[in-house]
Amino acid sequence: MEPIISVDVLAQMWDQEEVIILDASPTSNKSGLVAAHPGKKIKGARIFNLKKVFSDLESAYPNMLPQPKLFEEAAQALGINNESMVVVYDNLGIYTAPRVRWMFRVMGFNQIAVLDGGLSAWIDSGHPVEAMEAPNTYYKGNFEAQYKLNLIKSMVQVEDSTKHQAFMILDARSKGRFEGTAPEPRADLPSGSIPGSLNLPFTSVLNNGKMKTKEELRSIFGALPIKDYPLVFSCGSGLTACIVLLAGELVLENEMAVYDGSWTEWAMCKLV
Repeated sequence: MEPIISVDVLAQMWDQEEVIILDASPTSNKSGLVAAHPGKKIKGARIFNLKKVFSDLESAYPNMLPQPKLFEEAAQALGINNESMVVVYDNLGIYTAPRVRWMFRVMGFNQIAVLDGGLSAWIDSGHPVEAMEAPNTYYKGNFEAQYKLNLIKSMVQVEDSTKHQAFMILDARSKGRFEGTAPEPRADLPSGSIPGSLNLPFTSVLNNGKMKTKEELRSIFGALPIKDYPLVFSCGSGLTACIVLLAGELVLENEMAVYDGSWTEWAMCKLV
C-alpha cells in the first residue's frame, strides 16, 4: 500500500468491507493550526484517539508510543484486523495522520496510508461526511502487534550518535525553535537543538495541507548533507517528525526511524 493516497483513490475504496478509515483529528495542536471543518468526519470513519488511548499515559513526555500489547488491544477495539487496509487522516490537512501511520508500522502493520489533504480535501471533492460523535463499538479485530524496534530510537541511542554520528537527525520544528531564538510552546522548556542535528521544518514539505510533489521533495532533501546515512526524525514530541519522515519515505532509500521522546525528552533530561 502506498504511504500516501489521494482523495480520488480513497473514494473508490472507502465503502469496501476490508477498508477501515481512521480519523486522528486533534482537539488542539502546538503549531497554531486551525481546522476548517471542526466537528465533522468522513462518513464511516472510526475515531483514533491519539492523546488518550494511543499514547503512553504514564510517561513524563507527551505522545509517547504505548506498549505493544496496549496498542494491540486498542486497535482490536477499533475492529482492525491483520488483513485490514487502513487509511488515516486528520482535519488539519496532514498533521497527526503520519504519526498514526508510523505507529502502526512500528507495530508491524504496513497496510496503512495517509490521506493527502485530509478532511478538507475530502470535503472539497464533495464526498460524504457526518458529525463527529462519541466513539462507536465495533466487532473486535484480530490485529496482532509485531514490534519493529528498528523504527524507533531512544535518547541513549541519539546521545551516542551525537558523538559517533551513527545516523543523521532531522528536526521538524520551526527554525526559530531549532536555533533557540523562539520559545517552545511547552511551558518551562528551553528551545534549541540536539547537537549535530539538521533543521527541516515540517511546513517545508507541505503545500496547503497536502504533501509537495516528489520532485519538490527530492530537491528539499537533496539540499541536505544526509548522503546515505540512516535518518532519525525528531520534533517537539515525536508528532510532526512523522510528517517529514513520510515525505522522506516518498523519495529516499535511507533507513528511517523516529526519536520518540524528541526535543521534550532531550531538553528535560539534558537542559532543564
